[in-house]
Amino acid sequence: MHYSYKTKGTCAARIDFDVEDGIVRNIKFLGGCSGNTQGVAQLAEGMKKEEIIERLESIRCGSKPTSCPHQLALALKECE
Repeated sequence: MHYSYKTKGTCAARIDFDVEDGIVRNIKFLGGCSGNTQGVAQLAEGMKKEEIIERLESIRCGSKPTSCPHQLALALKECE
């Protein structure tokens, strides 16, 4: 199933992704630091949703209370 998540508090405005049988695919960040968001998307590609959430939900960006990886974890939690 395809999902689109509007981020809050990050440079990226939206995250699009697919989840099929608990596996996350086709992660695309709209905006944000291109190299970092591409890297996160490639590293998370094909992983189980729960593992991505566990690894990324506590990541912060500088003094912000969130980050693009954290927003991906939140997006995945919402699609449970």
